[in-house]
Amino acid sequence: MLSMNKVFAGLPVTIFETMSQLARDNDAINLGQGFPDDPGPEDIRRVAADAVLDGYNQYPSMMGIPELRQAIAAHYRHWHGLAVDPATEVMVTSGGTEALTSAILAIVEPGDEVIVFQPVYDSYLPIIRQAGGVPRLVRLEPPHWRMTEDALRGAFTRKTKAVLFNNPLNPAAVVYGRDDLELLARFCQEFDAVAICDEVWEHVVFDGREHIPLLSIPGMRDRTIKIGSAGKIFSLTGWKVGFVCAAPPLRRVIAKVHQFLTFTTPPNLQVAVAYGLAKPDEYFFEMRHDLTRRRDRLTRGLEDIGFPVLPSQGTYFLTVDLAPLGLDETDQAFCRRIVTDHKVAAIPVSAFYEQDAVTSVVRFCFAKKDATLDSALERLSDAVHAL
Repeated sequence: MLSMNKVFAGLPVTIFETMSQLARDNDAINLGQGFPDDPGPEDIRRVAADAVLDGYNQYPSMMGIPELRQAIAAHYRHWHGLAVDPATEVMVTSGGTEALTSAILAIVEPGDEVIVFQPVYDSYLPIIRQAGGVPRLVRLEPPHWRMTEDALRGAFTRKTKAVLFNNPLNPAAVVYGRDDLELLARFCQEFDAVAICDEVWEHVVFDGREHIPLLSIPGMRDRTIKIGSAGKIFSLTGWKVGFVCAAPPLRRVIAKVHQFLTFTTPPNLQVAVAYGLAKPDEYFFEMRHDLTRRRDRLTRGLEDIGFPVLPSQGTYFLTVDLAPLGLDETDQAFCRRIVTDHKVAAIPVSAFYEQDAVTSVVRFCFAKKDATLDSALERLSDAVHAL
């Protein structure tokens, strides 16, 4: 019998693909996987189309076209006060996941421990293990999903090499503030760890909140890898254009991994993203306002039919804690029931845990048209009445 890589051979189909397939099989409304149901900003798409017809379509620079690297640096200087050198501290990747993979493989060696927070995005653990790393899981729980000093003290050891930190946090929809970041920064410095920061939701924050990059916290400039995503910033999730910002010694090694993964990213998309990043502030504020309106529409509807909704501070998602309803079923059983019986797909948050899972929380995506949300709420009303 052929022997396969054990890290990947034993992995199940991701919960996102499982629930999306169930949505297709049952002709259900998909509030599970996190993508909008509209085509995205027309002006940015037109720039990409024009760049295909009129621009350069051969291999661009491995590091990203100069215009985009300069736009990334200017964007972060404007929004976060970060000073990064586009020539030595910025790189373009084929999506945030590729950026994360490049960063993990660049930093983690066999036996190194990596701090990871549960609920955890599904790609993190397999890539850490492929690098030979050992995940050290820190459990976060509803309703606040906060890290504590005691939990960090119990996870960090002399073998800690890196921390993988997602802020804003998917699926919990939490935006971590300065106090949380300073706590994590203190541990990174005490244990000489590199912070790999998945900040792809950085612009999708609500109610006047501000995203603060860990890179900006004192003492973290030379030990933080900041990762962003044009797909999330511009609601163009299929474009797969990611950003890496890191001090030159870190970025140099990450680039060496990147050259053997995707090497480069479609140049027309890079041109369009450079255009998008230079859009006026009003664009980004309007995007947040529109998503806030959709969040509030789904929140009110769910609460009106009896679901206990947890606060959503950022991302495309809100979560419902089923525990107060006293249901005799787990989040996974609930999600399977509503997609088959009531034709609405959601994601069980227990799928984001490897051990000691929270089993009562369900995630819904609100980055949908009003009609989609209203139809889903009508069906979910029937689901509550069937309890």
